[in-house]
Formats: sequence, C-alpha cells, structure tokens
Amino acid sequence: MSTARTRIAVALAGTAVAAFALAGCASSDPLSGDSGDTAAPSTIVIGSQSYYSNEIIAEIYAQALEGAGFDVERKFNIGQRDAYIPSLEDGTVDLFPEYTGNLLQFFDPSATATTPDDVYAALQEAVPEGLTVLDQSAATDQDSYNVTADFAAEHDLTSIADLASIDGLILGGAPELEERPYGPKGLKDVYGVTVTFNATADTTVDELVAGNIQLADVYSADPLIKTKNLVTLEDPEGLFLASNVVPLVNADIADEIADVINAVSAALTPEGLIALNVESTVDQRSSEDIAKEWLADNGLS
Repeated sequence: MSTARTRIAVALAGTAVAAFALAGCASSDPLSGDSGDTAAPSTIVIGSQSYYSNEIIAEIYAQALEGAGFDVERKFNIGQRDAYIPSLEDGTVDLFPEYTGNLLQFFDPSATATTPDDVYAALQEAVPEGLTVLDQSAATDQDSYNVTADFAAEHDLTSIADLASIDGLILGGAPELEERPYGPKGLKDVYGVTVTFNATADTTVDELVAGNIQLADVYSADPLIKTKNLVTLEDPEGLFLASNVVPLVNADIADEIADVINAVSAALTPEGLIALNVESTVDQRSSEDIAKEWLADNGLS
C-alpha cells in the first residue's frame, strides 16, 4: 500500500474510533442536558364505543391532540366495555371517552356513590393499575328527569325537589323504571315527590310534549331535550347515578396528554353535548366536521 493510502486509512480509522467514543460518552451520561435526541411525540391510540355521541367526543380528543403535535390513531366503534376495557389494559388502546357512574359500577359493582364528586372520587380509587382517569366534564349521559319548558315556567321548576308541591304528577318512562331505585319510590323517599307511573317506553317524549305525562325519564344527552324544548331538572341529592363524561387513559401517557384533554373536558358542558348530538342526528354532520367546529368555537384548535 502507498504511503498516501496508508495515511488516509489511518485517518479514517481514527475518525471512526473518535465518533464511536463520543457516542459512547453521550449515552453513558443520562444526566446530560443535551443528548442530541429529539424524540417525536408518541402515537396515541383513541377508541370509542359504537355510539355516535361517544364517537364525537373521541374525535374531539383526536383532533385536539393532533393540533398539539401528537400522532393519533383512531380505533372507533369498538363496542361495549367488555370489548374495549381489555384493550386499554393491554395498551392496544390508550385513551377512551367514558362515563363516571357506569364505569364505576363496571369496576366496583358494590359502589354506593351517586353524586358527581363522590362518584369521581370513588372511580379514581376503583380503576385498575395501569389505568387512570383525567378530569371529568360537566357534561353527562345518564338518566334524568325532564319537563316541558312551559310546565317548568308555570311551576317555577329548576330542581326535582320543586315537584314536591305539585299534585297529580304522572311519570313516564321505560317499563322497568317503575321498579328502579330512582323511580316512583325513589322520588318519594328522596324528594317527597308523589307520582303515578305510566310505562311510555319509546313514546315518552311524545307523551310529555302532548301533556299526557308531566315528568319524563330521558337520557341527559338526548337530542330531543333540545329539539323538543325540554328542561332537565337538577338532582342535588343524587337520586340518579351521576355519569359525567371522563377520559379513561393509560397511566403511562396520562401526564403527556393531560393538559390537552383536560382543556376539552373543561369546555364540554351538558348543553354543549346535547348540541353536538343534535348536529349528528338531526343535521347529519360527520363527527370530523362537528369536532373541528367545536374545537374552533371553544378556542382549542
């Protein structure tokens, strides 16, 4: 080998050794403030139930995280809890919009909490290791008692308790409501409200609007509350099990996404969730468009 080639080979070898040594030094100093690594945010896998309202919330989470620079994968319409809770526990799914009361009963069937704060506190204790919940929203999807706006104005009603002074009330709802703890017996025991019961089932809201019943059990996020101009009565004593919208998340990434998702929860109201559901069921808008507009309207995009 010529002298020139020898010098070049030696120089290249020296450069390689030096680079290797520097790399070794960098990796051996975990406290170094500048490792040279700029890792991209992890991909967040978001799931949803097979339910339009739940999918809208999941899409809001997804777009909010994408706006914050996260990579997001959507796994919507998974099904019910028996199907998707294992996916959260094994890390296949990272984030899921849930409901506090129903989720608490899933993890702890013996739980007795009913009011929003008590349910949320119990849920934080009940979630299994590896999962956690972020901030709950004011928005709910649960049983609720409703009256028409005219009936509420006539009797100055805001709370279930206000019904106690009204005689001749007829309560409508699914047939099983008659035996539920929050049915006629619960109304009497908790609020001193006396009612007769009419099993109205799928016609409950129609019967309420027609004046054939005065009180109706309607899910609190039902679009009919808005489209039929109903008033949902407050439940200060926790007759119904509170089921506030809450993000269920893999504990390993909770801190990473908390600021983004908690901001969504803070902005989501009961009336706002109903309006989102109206956009889906009445206006027939896509979850993507609904979420995009909602985030913009709330200054979160």
